[in-house]
Amino acid sequence: MDFRETDEQQMLREAVDGIASKYGHSYFAGRARSGGNTDELWNELAEGGFLGVNVPAEYGGGGMGIAELAIVLEQLATNGCPLLLLVVSPAICATIIAHFGSTAQKESWLPRFGSGELKMAFAITEPDAGSNSHKIATTATRDGDIWRLNGTKYYISGADESEAVLVVTRTGVDEDTGRGRLSLFLVDLDSAGLDKTLIPVEIVAPEKQFTLFFDNVEVPADRLLGTEGDGLRQVFVGLNPERIMTAAMASGIGRYALEKAAAYARDRSVWGTPIARHQGISHPLAKAKIEVELARLMCQKAAWACDSDADPGVAGEAANMAKYAAAEAALGALDQAIQTHGGNGMSSEYGLADMWGMARLMRTAPVSREMILNFVAQHSLHLPKSY
Repeated sequence: MDFRETDEQQMLREAVDGIASKYGHSYFAGRARSGGNTDELWNELAEGGFLGVNVPAEYGGGGMGIAELAIVLEQLATNGCPLLLLVVSPAICATIIAHFGSTAQKESWLPRFGSGELKMAFAITEPDAGSNSHKIATTATRDGDIWRLNGTKYYISGADESEAVLVVTRTGVDEDTGRGRLSLFLVDLDSAGLDKTLIPVEIVAPEKQFTLFFDNVEVPADRLLGTEGDGLRQVFVGLNPERIMTAAMASGIGRYALEKAAAYARDRSVWGTPIARHQGISHPLAKAKIEVELARLMCQKAAWACDSDADPGVAGEAANMAKYAAAEAALGALDQAIQTHGGNGMSSEYGLADMWGMARLMRTAPVSREMILNFVAQHSLHLPKSY
């Protein structure tokens, strides 16, 4: 058992840190507030090959895994730039396409994931489905050489800056259970009949949230991803990486907050001594540091399980626990960092309070803490299912 990162992983972390530190949180927050995108940062990461580290090498990617992609996102977040589209595009979409895409689909899409040229959104959530994917109401109906999509998707990140969206639809009903048979489609976001509406949210982030409306959207038959009716199993191949990446982003936010709090506590003097000398300041920060590091360990375990094709139950358990632990640790660290700064914690200049929305989001999305507790109770503790 070796807890050290490999030389290659350490070089990856250092290289991403070198890029991200040139931009920093002021750039990230400035773009978010102006309604802009972080194209300069994204493109520089793409030029270095860092956005496709998990894409198979035969398709132009780095040939590594979710562990390495998580390093990229954690280091970005540690520098105050938690890019949400890294969770969605290379982690969820590229992973699912690499596992279930046809040869033609892989050749068409994966090289552009590998180069970072392509951004793809992911659409599973619906206004009336929430965490219950069996109740997805967006339908796809076969009509000769095309499929027709109808329905609504909710809280779709980055739909304005993505070329396409991976859509989870209902294509039938299981006669035995009455549950929907789900299928996945690769849909161009400029398709006729596909409209998007901005959802105003109190989150300072450049990636915006949208409701997508599908009104008889025509999708070529060759855009069906994987096997018709097997979409639920297929989509979960991307959801464990989603949870791991969320944990990595949360861990980075926790590290970002603690680094700023520790620096401030060392420099800020009240009554002739740095406030860091007071245990009322230092102990809560030390506790937050411990919790962030524990979350990072679970994130690394989950990434290892995902990349090593461990038992799916092991990977799923670790990914859910990592997401839960990191979201809680990030919120705790950020709250204590704000408290350490006193009134300055609410100042835009110090770059802490404007991270709250993103940190708080991760307690709810991509899966709520309550659903994770349900999962652990049922699958880890073998308690009766509660929902």
